[in-house]
Amino acid sequence: MNIIDFVKNAGEKIFKPGEARRESAIEKHLAKYGISGIEVEVDGDKATLTGTAADTATREKAVLIAGNIDGIANVEDRIRVTNPTPAPAAGATPAATTASAQSSTTASGNGWQSRTYTVKSGDSLSKIAKEMYGDASKYPQIFEANKPMLSDPDKIYPGQVLRVPPER
Repeated sequence: MNIIDFVKNAGEKIFKPGEARRESAIEKHLAKYGISGIEVEVDGDKATLTGTAADTATREKAVLIAGNIDGIANVEDRIRVTNPTPAPAAGATPAATTASAQSSTTASGNGWQSRTYTVKSGDSLSKIAKEMYGDASKYPQIFEANKPMLSDPDKIYPGQVLRVPPER
């Protein structure tokens, strides 16, 4: 079990006013990005994801898709991976994020390979790559890791939580 924090009032607005079944809205949102086999339970501003994912990248994306929804502040990750990939170098785990950039330092042993980064005002993928990898030209790695949630490397917003994969 791993709980990841998000910015509650940032992200896609998928809930309709008075919508009673926010779970189904999130499940449809996951399906929009090609992710299935995940069940969602919502309690207040916390979403709990259970089920199976084909690989670690899909698991990480599912958590970030659910967390980057306006109104969701926490995601509890209970997703099992059917085809886990080898663990990366030490320190590559998701961070409990806040409204600023975070290095990954929490939840060791949670099965995540990527770190997370919370976008701040004025950020760009190249600026994030410079901070996380020491090389701004590695921004395509971050962009690719966040497809299909990102369709354009220039379209990120403050409060959005991104996957930062291990450096290649």
